[in-house]
Amino acid sequence: MGNKQFGIDHSRLHQYAAEIKQIAEKKVEVSIVIGGGNIFRGIQANTQEDFDRVQGDYMGMLATVINSMALQMALEKAGLQTRLLSAIKMEEIAEPFIRRRAIRHLEKGRVVIFGGGTGNPYFTTDTAASLRAIEIQADVILKGTRVDGIYSADPEKDKKAVKFDTISFDEVYKRKLEVMDLTAFTLCKENNIPIIVFDMNKSGNLKKVVMGEKIGTLVKL
Repeated sequence: MGNKQFGIDHSRLHQYAAEIKQIAEKKVEVSIVIGGGNIFRGIQANTQEDFDRVQGDYMGMLATVINSMALQMALEKAGLQTRLLSAIKMEEIAEPFIRRRAIRHLEKGRVVIFGGGTGNPYFTTDTAASLRAIEIQADVILKGTRVDGIYSADPEKDKKAVKFDTISFDEVYKRKLEVMDLTAFTLCKENNIPIIVFDMNKSGNLKKVVMGEKIGTLVKL
């Protein structure tokens, strides 16, 4: 969304593509799960009395496919090979998600984008990211946000909030910190997949994280 009120900011889109290209060129296997809140927020719609929760969630899933298609175009313009896999069948624009096919695309050096969430209502894109990470045996989940890590309180509201460089899954539970939704977070803990939360909007951060620099907050067992 960038600086817009809704929709897709093309400058932000191309910035992300450039960031992803930097790590793909390092022969890092990259897969991406993207949300759809800039187009449609199912959570907000679900608070309206005349809105069906399931219908709203499916609309949100379709929004993630729109964003995935936009990112795919930007990545290909940057010279990368990509594949878009959707949890909801729409063969004209995306391959259906098949675990072995996704892994094979990664092995061939393609950037894989997972669209359509999990394909089921009541699950967020955070859960989709955790699920796909487990299925493809990812080494780590990189959660790009607007802040530079996990804090003891919301840093945008509380100036006294303290940033954590490293924190355990159990400590996040204990402090009731909002890193991901509970389902997604529990999946990561139970399958021992570390999470790095970092500011995706700061140029160069993605490459620094991948190269091992201490950027953002690491969540681990």
